[in-house]
Amino acid sequence: MRNVSTICKRELGGFFNSPMAYIFLVIFAIVNGYFFTNTFFLFGQSDLRVLFDIVPLVYLFFIPAVSMGLIARENNLGTMEIMSTMPINTYEFVLGKFLAASSLILLGLVATSIHLFTLISVGTNVDYGAIFSGYLGLALMGGTYAAIGTYASSVTENQVVAFIIGVFIVLVFFMLDKTLVFVPRSIAGFIQFLAVDYHLSNISRGVIDSRNLVYFFSMIGFFIFLAIRTLEMKRWK
Repeated sequence: MRNVSTICKRELGGFFNSPMAYIFLVIFAIVNGYFFTNTFFLFGQSDLRVLFDIVPLVYLFFIPAVSMGLIARENNLGTMEIMSTMPINTYEFVLGKFLAASSLILLGLVATSIHLFTLISVGTNVDYGAIFSGYLGLALMGGTYAAIGTYASSVTENQVVAFIIGVFIVLVFFMLDKTLVFVPRSIAGFIQFLAVDYHLSNISRGVIDSRNLVYFFSMIGFFIFLAIRTLEMKRWK
């Protein structure tokens, strides 16, 4: 785990040594804050449901943008060849990159906690259980998208291509439960289970079901596995 921690810290340092992390955190906070305050002050809705609804939409483009350079940048600069000569396993390299992206996403969620404090200070009958489960669902969704972005970054040397691939895969899983009216009933349940928004909505309602947790962790593990296999195949070519 030492190698994983080292790679994670190196990647996080790279984020904050460039404007990327600051741009992500500032714009993430502004976009989410705009929609939350509109509802909170204009309509008097004293809960975080609007925030939990808008963050997944912001994720669709922000997380692929954050993760597009995780591995593609290394491939483009030729540092992957150097990494292959070091005593670092492929899974350690991929996990370190994934954890760095996930950490930045969690920092973005922490930045939205100012809305929680606003709600607590002026709101009444705050449902802390629903708020906790909502943030948990957003964290799990963010980890899932970060894993998808890590995989997308592993298949190409071009960061723009990695971004497009990441957005496409993320959109597919986000839109699956919106297409149920177009699929046969025999497979509708399976398609719905694959939809990331279906599981997020369950958790956001305060229902932390083991099936939802299994789904998110399975998705994260699956795409990290794909990224590892992709890099290993490239190494042996």
